[in-house]
Amino acid sequence: MPEKRHLMTPGPTPVPPEVLAALAEPVIHHRGRDFREIYERCLARLRDVYRTEHDVLLFTSSGTGGFESAVANLTSPGERSVVVSAGSFGERWAAMTKAYGADLVHVRLDWGEAPEPDDLRSALAAGEVRVVYLVHSETSTGVVADVQALAAVAKEAGALVVVDAVSSLGAVPLETDAWGIDVVVSGSQKALMCPPGLAFVSVSPAALEAAARSRSPRFVFDWERTRAAQAKLDAPFTPAVSLVRALDVALGLLLDEGLEAAFARHARLGRACREGAKAMGLELFSPDEDRSAVVTAIRAPEGVDATRVVAELRERFGITIANGQGE
Repeated sequence: MPEKRHLMTPGPTPVPPEVLAALAEPVIHHRGRDFREIYERCLARLRDVYRTEHDVLLFTSSGTGGFESAVANLTSPGERSVVVSAGSFGERWAAMTKAYGADLVHVRLDWGEAPEPDDLRSALAAGEVRVVYLVHSETSTGVVADVQALAAVAKEAGALVVVDAVSSLGAVPLETDAWGIDVVVSGSQKALMCPPGLAFVSVSPAALEAAARSRSPRFVFDWERTRAAQAKLDAPFTPAVSLVRALDVALGLLLDEGLEAAFARHARLGRACREGAKAMGLELFSPDEDRSAVVTAIRAPEGVDATRVVAELRERFGITIANGQGE
């Protein structure tokens, strides 16, 4: 195996040297002044990246834990929720809402299809819907949905809007407040340039009010418990101290670069990847457009074993890419 390794999966993604150096710093106490200063800076920087004036809650968890926090705080048994799904992570929303006893309306599209406002509008016509769950960047297909348009349709029906932005936050434009999105879930290990282990959940006042009425049980992922602790620059439970230190550095790098510059960088690199694939005669599965600049998905040619391609790239060239998901 080559000595030099190249990590090119959708996530985790490469971590900058400055962020790795922060991980090597001595562990500090999470109730002390030093940590509180870092924590305060991280929470402020997360609000900047999220483009929100409201709370962004930080959990020691994968992004999926952030998903579950949204479902546990907003979905009560028997209440109607709509999930728009066109890939693996939309299916995850559906599985979670069913696990919490929701009356699920599942708008299931073909994998690789971009959801349209009319797809959601027809589902909302069936009756009162409490929450609409959307995926911004569907990592399994490379499609970036127009969540601004979808959120507008959901708001017309009086529903709360929850968005999975695990792979899109920091990579493509996302205006949490301006687009009327109540909850945005993301994670540390993709465009935010950190190792896995932290989940972030922005919550609007309307989402917090709904959570206070929810009948679903929760403890570690209880939003009010976490929000109350963060208001005092504290965490309700021991956080991943070293990851928070790394996040502080990573968010500083991202904001120093500027969000617009970061979006342009992702668009440029996505364009280069798609053009390279086409130059080799490969067929794209993900859309050939700058908006879908987060993940590039390629169809395996007929007769080619995609799993073997992934293995050969890793063993012979030190390049790690991901195989397809689900279907």
